[in-house]
Amino acid sequence: MQSIHYPTLGSLLWVGSDSTRNTVLIALGTILLAVSAKIQIPFYPVPMTMQTFVVLAFSMACGWKLGGLTVISYLTLGAVGLPVFAGTPEKGIGLAYMLGPTGGYLLGFVLAAVCVGYLAERGWDRKWHTTLAAMLAGNIVIYVPGLIWLGSLVGWDKPVLAWGLTPFLLGDLAKIVLAMIALPVAWKAVNRKKSGTA
Repeated sequence: MQSIHYPTLGSLLWVGSDSTRNTVLIALGTILLAVSAKIQIPFYPVPMTMQTFVVLAFSMACGWKLGGLTVISYLTLGAVGLPVFAGTPEKGIGLAYMLGPTGGYLLGFVLAAVCVGYLAERGWDRKWHTTLAAMLAGNIVIYVPGLIWLGSLVGWDKPVLAWGLTPFLLGDLAKIVLAMIALPVAWKAVNRKKSGTA
């Protein structure tokens, strides 16, 4: 049985040609990813960036193709040496940085963008509980290759989970809650506008 394909927020909020919309959204998403990597918010137990939120929320708003292409565009900028990643240029730039300890998480960004964008196109971004499930799935998809890469690089005798997972769980929970609120609220606003109600 064929699954139902739902329109995304991005497709409904934009009036104009598909090619122009896609180009603008990819450019906007790429800029948001670069900016979100550089801004640190004080949090416990470690400062928090909004980058995973941007990866997941943007992909849920725009679908798997645009989400995936946006992350690939962002990674391409980093691969050619632009300091768009967290910790660059201090921790290196280009492919040298991408092959470092955080390389697996960068791969996870692409996989997660496709995953949550696909779920959004099945309507998972319209209610808080399905948004929660999609965001949890996206975070898992980021962490799995991230931790595998980190452990393979530094050695599994090292505290891999303490370095690459547990310090970030509270921050990820806060971002999940934010998405659970923001995306369904955005859909309610869009639906009110379409129905002509205040």
